[in-house]
Amino acid sequence: SLYPNSVSYCLLFAAQRHVLTYMEDAVSQLLENREDISQYGIARFFTEYFNSVRQGTHILFREFNFVQATPHNRASFLRTFWRCFRTVGKNGGKYSRICCYLLTAQEYHCLLQLLCPDFPMELTQKAARIVLMDDAVDCLMSFSDFLFAFQIQFYYSEFLESVAAIYQDLLAGKNPNTVIVPTSSSGQHRQRQPPNDCNPLEGVEASLFYQCLESLCDRSKYSCPPAALVKEMLSNAQRTTFYGFLVALAKDQGINRALGALPDKGDLFLDPAMDQELEKLVAQVSRFSMSGPASSSGDTANVPVRNSPRINSPWKPLHHRRKMDAESEGSNEETDSSEN
Repeated sequence: SLYPNSVSYCLLFAAQRHVLTYMEDAVSQLLENREDISQYGIARFFTEYFNSVRQGTHILFREFNFVQATPHNRASFLRTFWRCFRTVGKNGGKYSRICCYLLTAQEYHCLLQLLCPDFPMELTQKAARIVLMDDAVDCLMSFSDFLFAFQIQFYYSEFLESVAAIYQDLLAGKNPNTVIVPTSSSGQHRQRQPPNDCNPLEGVEASLFYQCLESLCDRSKYSCPPAALVKEMLSNAQRTTFYGFLVALAKDQGINRALGALPDKGDLFLDPAMDQELEKLVAQVSRFSMSGPASSSGDTANVPVRNSPRINSPWKPLHHRRKMDAESEGSNEETDSSEN
């Protein structure tokens, strides 16, 4: 059978790291949706599940604990967020008439919640603070500025928690001999007062700061930026502040390439495959709006016909499918009854 071979291929991919996380999640969904899965077989279910893991679509509409559970999940979420909302940053671009260029932190958080309903506001605010360097969370930010700041804050969240503790110790004149590494896997870390970087001339000695970070990277079990790139970044300054360090991380294209989730900043709004899909969608909408049924009054000539084509949604957890199928059976005539 083709399916066992496909499962074996996908398992080999997932076995590289965190295989237990995906196996536990797959089995949990299998048990939760066993009645639906029994219609087409367990082998096909595992094939679809691990193919979605390979493609990075497995994180869509999942709970935050799962989205941040593995580095692959985090990178997949970043890539999906970029692909879904990159047109927000197209100032003067092809789709600029239907897109906003600058958004607030709250508005970016709403976009994040479209992909992960329980995404915590705290991470969004931390990313906004990297861009704004103050507490003016209502200020507008460009999509590219927010995206690269959010990437650093989201992907390296545990690392940055420890960096904040090290920085505070150095500011207080302490030598952080013991590296503080967060142990929580839920993403809900203890609250910590942000370091005070009001005076840009203050900060800590960059070389000593790097020595502490190098030790942290060696001992941490969480994802850390490449130490060589961090060293190169800090070697250009004698002193650094905490948020100055975060800004440098967000702007460093070498770190962005090492992480591998987003393109370079110059290519941020280029996605030919997605552009083709958008062009097809716009063409379909235009075609159906122009070919709507004529009426005696002529006022509804451009109303789209009711049987407009469905747009296939990305892969979703199986427990969403039955509800979606039930809603799609023979309800088109009723939902359009209010069009007058």
